Amino acid sequence: MAYSIDKEALLTRFIRYVKTETRSDENQTDRVPSTDSQVVFAQSLAHELDELGLVDVFYNSKDGYVTACLPGNDSSHEYPTIGFIAHLDTADFNAKNVQPQIIDDYQGGEINLSDSGYQLSPKEFPSLNNYHGHTLITTDGRTLLGADDKSGIAEIMTAVAYLKDHPEIKHGPIKVAFGPDEEIGVGADRFDVDRFGADFAYTMDGGPLGELQYETFNAAAAKLEIKGKNVHPGTAKGQMINALQVAIDFHQSLPVDDRPEKTEGRQGFFHLLSLSGVVDEAQASYIIRDHDRDQFEARKQKFIDLVTAINDCYPSNVIEASVNDQYYNMGEIISQDMRPVSLAKQAMVDLAIEPVIQPVRGGTDGSKLTYMGLPTPNIFAGGENMHGRFEYVSLQVMCQACQVIIRIAELAGNYQDL
Repeated sequence: MAYSIDKEALLTRFIRYVKTETRSDENQTDRVPSTDSQVVFAQSLAHELDELGLVDVFYNSKDGYVTACLPGNDSSHEYPTIGFIAHLDTADFNAKNVQPQIIDDYQGGEINLSDSGYQLSPKEFPSLNNYHGHTLITTDGRTLLGADDKSGIAEIMTAVAYLKDHPEIKHGPIKVAFGPDEEIGVGADRFDVDRFGADFAYTMDGGPLGELQYETFNAAAAKLEIKGKNVHPGTAKGQMINALQVAIDFHQSLPVDDRPEKTEGRQGFFHLLSLSGVVDEAQASYIIRDHDRDQFEARKQKFIDLVTAINDCYPSNVIEASVNDQYYNMGEIISQDMRPVSLAKQAMVDLAIEPVIQPVRGGTDGSKLTYMGLPTPNIFAGGENMHGRFEYVSLQVMCQACQVIIRIAELAGNYQDL
C-alpha cells in the first residue's frame, strides 16, 4: 500500500513555508494572532487552498485560523468528517532569514551547517543514524528550521491536493485548519470548534516517523513575586531579606529529582523557566507537569504549600504566588472512544509504518481542542531537534506523513466497525 507523493513539489512547498517568518510573541497574547506575520501567512494559505479547489475557505480574524473543506466523493458509505490541523507559528528562537540546506542521499557523518561553525553530528544527535539514504533539510546554523509545524502544514496541503487529483480514492469530508500561537500556548483557546464541524481531528505536529500520541501532560504555569528588604550588608543581620536568596531557598526545597533533565516517560516535574531580580525584589517563573491528574493536583498543592512554609518564616508574607492551569491530558477524553487512534494506527500499519504510541512529554493544540469537544490525537510530522539551530527533517518521512493522511481518509469508510 503506497501513494506516489511528488517529493519535489512537497519540498518546494515546505521550503517556501519555512522561509516565511511566523514567530509568535508571548508578550502580545492579547492580539489574535500575536504577530502580524502569522496573519499574512494564514491569508497566503487561504489563497493556496482556493487554488487547490477546496471549498468554504475562510480566514477567521476572531481566532486567527484559516479553515477549508475537501468535500467527500463517495455516497455509498457513511464517513465521519475528519479534521487535519497544524500551527502557523514557530518557537522562540531566531526565525528570520531561514536558509535551509538540502542534503541529498545522506550517508552518515557530520553535516556542516553552512559556515556558522555548528555541525549536526551523529555523536551528539544519534537520531541521524536513522536517516541514511534520506534527503535531509537542515538549518544553516543561524536560525531554527520551522519544521514545527510547517512540515505539518506542507503535509496536509500535499495530501489534500493528492486526494483532489485522485478521485478514485473514495473518502468523506475532510476539514483542514491552520492556526496561530501554538508555541505560546494560546492559539487553540479561541478556535471555533462548532464552525469547523469535524467529528474528530488530528494535529500533524509530532516528531519522528510513527509517532501517534493521544496522551499529554497536565500543565500549569506558576509565577512568584518576592519582596525583599535591602539594607547595608554590614548591618544586615536580622534585618535584610534577600529576595534572590528567598527564590533560591524556594527552588532548592522542591524535589531535586523532579526536574526535566532528570525525568522521562510518565514522570512529571517542576521546571524553573526564569529567575530575575535584585535584593529588594525578585521574580520566578515555573511550569508544572504530570500525566496523572491526581499527581498533577498534588504537585500544584506542594508548590503552594512550600510558598506558605517560607512565608511562615517571616513576620509578613514575602512571596505571592499564582498557579494557573494551561491544559489537561487529552487521554482522559480520547480513551473513552479510541476509534480515532485505531484508525490512524491501522493507516500506519497498512503503509508498513510501525506505530509508536507513547505519551507526549509536552502538549499540543489537541490537548485543548479535545476538551473543547474535538478529540484530536497527534501524528508525526517528521521534525527532529525542534526549536533550534540543530533542527532537521527527512523529506521521505514527510512523504510518509502525507500517505498516512491519505490512508486515514480512505479507511474512514470503515470507521463504525473499528
